[in-house]
Amino acid sequence: MAVKLRLTRVGSKKNPIYRVVAADTRSPRDGKFIEIVGRYNPQTDPSTIEFDEDKVKAWLSKGAQPSDTVKRLLKAKNIG
Repeated sequence: MAVKLRLTRVGSKKNPIYRVVAADTRSPRDGKFIEIVGRYNPQTDPSTIEFDEDKVKAWLSKGAQPSDTVKRLLKAKNIG
């Protein structure tokens, strides 16, 4: 089972808010996930980015691969 750290969309129509989750690569974008590791709200100024650093580092140490967007968000917060 390959695990990715990726975004899943929550929030209403035209009001995107995202969760950063650890999920199996085979599950759909807004489908089943293993654990929530952070939040991202692009609509605030500046964008709100929150991570549970311990969970993120644990998943990265277990071999989870971040998506391109999550990699950019992690770099913005100086994690991993």
